[in-house]
Amino acid sequence: MPAPVQPIIIIKRVKKGHGGHHGGAWKVAYADFVTAMMALFMVLWLVSSSEQVKKAIGGYFNDPTGKGKDVGNGLRGVGSESLSIQKDDMPKLKEKLEQAIKTSEPLDKIKEHVVMTVTGEGLRIELMEDAQGVFFQSGIAEPSPYGKELMALLASEIGKLPNKVTMEGHTDAKPYSGRGDYSNWELSADRANAARRWMQSHGMRDDQVTQVRGFADQSLRNKDDPEDASNRRVSLIIQYKPPPELNGGVSGVAGASGGTGAAGGTGGAAGGTGAKGAAAATAAPAASPKPSPVPEAKKK
Repeated sequence: MPAPVQPIIIIKRVKKGHGGHHGGAWKVAYADFVTAMMALFMVLWLVSSSEQVKKAIGGYFNDPTGKGKDVGNGLRGVGSESLSIQKDDMPKLKEKLEQAIKTSEPLDKIKEHVVMTVTGEGLRIELMEDAQGVFFQSGIAEPSPYGKELMALLASEIGKLPNKVTMEGHTDAKPYSGRGDYSNWELSADRANAARRWMQSHGMRDDQVTQVRGFADQSLRNKDDPEDASNRRVSLIIQYKPPPELNGGVSGVAGASGGTGAAGGTGGAAGGTGAKGAAAATAAPAASPKPSPVPEAKKK
């Protein structure tokens, strides 16, 4: 009897394709989670930060441009964010100095010639002249008795502060007629330097002045009348004190420009232009390296 025939079994394997797209809803949820974690860590960092850091961050959001309500010569860039650290203290210092002037009977008579303004650069104190000459006699670089007394009072108060000081000299548009080799440039720089010497000998620290500037008649207070006596003045700028985190960078820049400015202020005719040129000094271009000599081909 023949053996039974085994049926042929055919197994067909069908490859199934990948399922449809699952969607991106999980990505949105993950992004929300990461954002929430970042916000949490920022809040924890702010809570544990020092009071100075909190004031600096709050000052930035109150005034992102760093210009403030008043505009002076202006510190820009890194320094502008530091202005909010002690900007609120400058009006208090202004009131304190004004009160000190009022309590001095001789100085109370000339208080209208002392103008204090809080600017973007710091507290600006301007000692303005009249036709007779209150702080400096016309054409003379040495301060008068009134000028010496007021500068000594200011020096005793400013010397207690950690802030740096910039000193400026200004003249009116009348040309100086005393000497042919002496002009308003030298006179403005010499007056600022004379004020610096007197104030440093009466309470202001030797390392406190960072710049001495001589502007001649290039920065008039009364532009409508260039020969007005109020254009003749000496200005002191008590600069804002930067936070500790920025002390190294800001002080280094101020010190570098201050050294050039002070040197320019004492240098006669070069003094006026040197003091202004301090802010625009450029480094000399480095010499290009010499090309290495090409070795000669060996003779066959």
